[in-house]
Amino acid sequence: MKPGIFEAPEDQSAGSFIDRILDEKAGRVCITCSFQAEDMVVLDLLRKRVPEVAVLFLDTGYHFAETYAYRDRMAALWNLNLVNLTPATTAAQQEQAFGLLYVSDPTQCCQIRKVAPLMSALENFEVWFTGLRREQSATRAHLKKVEHHQLPSGKQILKLSPLADWKWPAVLNYTEENRIEKLALYDQGYLSIGCEPCTSRPANASDPRSGRWQGKKTECGIHTFTRQEG
Repeated sequence: MKPGIFEAPEDQSAGSFIDRILDEKAGRVCITCSFQAEDMVVLDLLRKRVPEVAVLFLDTGYHFAETYAYRDRMAALWNLNLVNLTPATTAAQQEQAFGLLYVSDPTQCCQIRKVAPLMSALENFEVWFTGLRREQSATRAHLKKVEHHQLPSGKQILKLSPLADWKWPAVLNYTEENRIEKLALYDQGYLSIGCEPCTSRPANASDPRSGRWQGKKTECGIHTFTRQEG
C-alpha cells in the first residue's frame, strides 16, 4: 500500500478515485445499493472495473413495488452480482410480534430490517463503497470520501464515498450522459427513496431527506452505527 493513497483530493474525479483505491487496496469489495440515482452512478463506475462487485441491497420487505421492479430490471440488464440482505424475520412476522413498528418505533424497525443484516454482511468485505453525498443532509455535511470504520464486531473496514462532493445536477448529468434509467419514483416527486411506509414527497425541495420518516429522523442507521476511526 503506497503512503497517502487514502487521501482523496477534492478535485479528483470519481473514476480516478476508484481506480486508485482498487489499485492500492486489496480485499473483497462491495457496494450498498438502494438503487437510487447516486448509488447507480457509483455502481456504474464500479461494475466497469469490477464486474463481479457484490451489490448489497437491504431487502426490508417494505420497499415500493417500483423499487423492486427497477432492482430486478437493472440487475438483469447489468448482470449484477446482487446480494439481497434480508432480516431474521419477515415483515409479516414482525408486525405480528410488534405491530407497525415503523410507526411506533421506526429506529428499532430500521435496526431490525436494515442495520443488523448489513452489519453482518459487511463482515465478509474489506472495502465498502457508498453513494453518499454531503449535500443530502446535515448529518452528511462533513462526510469524507475516505473513512476508516469499525463494525460492531471490531472488524475494520474501509468506507468510500466517491460522490461525497457531488451536487444533484452532476448526478443527473451522469445518468443522462450514460443513459442510465432512473427509478420511476423520481418522476412522481420523490427525492430520497427508502421503504414505502417511511417515504413521502419532501415538503422542502432543498432538503430531499425531509420526506423520510415523517420528519422524525433523517438516517436509518446503517451509516451511523459503525464507528469512524481517526
